Amino acid sequence: MERRPGVPRLLREINDRAALELLLTSGPLTRGRIGELTGLSKVTASQTLARLEERGLVEVIGEQAGGRGPNAALYGVVSSAAYVAGLDVGPEFVTTAVADIQGRIVGEATVAPAGHEDPVALVHDAVVKACRSARVAISRLRAIAIGTPGVVDPRTGDVRFSFDLPGWHEGIHEALARDLRRDVRIENDVNLVAVAERALGAARGVDDFVLLWAGRGIGLGVVLGGRLHRGRSGSAGEIGYLPVPGVPLAEDVRAVPGRLPSLAGGLQSLVSAEAVTELAASHGFAGRSAAECVAAAAEAGERGQALLDEIAGRLALGVASVCVVLDPGLVVLAGEVGRAGGSALTSRIEEAVARICPVRPEVAVSEVEGNPVLRGAVLEALEHAREEIFAS
Repeated sequence: MERRPGVPRLLREINDRAALELLLTSGPLTRGRIGELTGLSKVTASQTLARLEERGLVEVIGEQAGGRGPNAALYGVVSSAAYVAGLDVGPEFVTTAVADIQGRIVGEATVAPAGHEDPVALVHDAVVKACRSARVAISRLRAIAIGTPGVVDPRTGDVRFSFDLPGWHEGIHEALARDLRRDVRIENDVNLVAVAERALGAARGVDDFVLLWAGRGIGLGVVLGGRLHRGRSGSAGEIGYLPVPGVPLAEDVRAVPGRLPSLAGGLQSLVSAEAVTELAASHGFAGRSAAECVAAAAEAGERGQALLDEIAGRLALGVASVCVVLDPGLVVLAGEVGRAGGSALTSRIEEAVARICPVRPEVAVSEVEGNPVLRGAVLEALEHAREEIFAS
């Protein structure tokens, strides 16, 4: 029988990874508890922890009292072992958060794109300011993830098409990685919200769900089998272009670069912030934003029911179209308009979907606090940074 060289080393790598993953998700833990949860013997667990300590990844952070004999040492991940940055890039602001390897936000900064026509210079400035806020050298960032509106090509990592960011084009991904000298990931912003929702929100532990973003525009994040489904070209979830009876088709969507997506036709023209604001005005509700109008309707009781019914009916067209193809079971409603409607809107969407298709999914409001795109970007960066550490 052929002997495989390097098997002991492979086993050590597997053990190290198992212990480190456990400490990241469930720590701090004693050596004995790590052995119980990973199936490692006491000797092997001790050797594993010694290697991780030597690499500066774990350390003794205290003691656990209560047992017979000496108190057991508690091991935890060294928070400063690595850092990541997540960015939410929009047409008006770029927000950056720096997090340690355990996912704790240690610094944040927001910059305005004004004066930055070059996306590389804009991102560089945003990352530098966030690192200063965190008092972390930019050289210590292990990974960077950027959330942007538009279609991101999963093969090249570049933004293929975005109404709001005309300066983001082919070659930006490579230019950013070269400028920042580290791994950079660009992802569709709604996809990152879905990542955050599965880790922190209403879809915790759910392997198959879709996230419907209703805000300035409309978008969809699709998670199947616990993984984001981006499609061959990255266009999966661009539900704003869904043809709707009685609404012009989005045939000239690329004709005028930079044009607002609310003018593109399709489902987008029915549920964009502009369309919702106009609809609210016709029902006697006014506000500084579409979200304010929807929140007012939700609080108005019987007087706001007609407006909520109309919005729910429009959103249900998109939800039903997705559900009869994917049958996800759970639809999470996110975005400013979606969250403003709350349960009053989600219950109406459920009922409207059930009337027009044989599938009745659960519709829930997003539970991710703060900036969901930013949270998703940090989680995406953490995944890649940890993978790099596990593999090193």
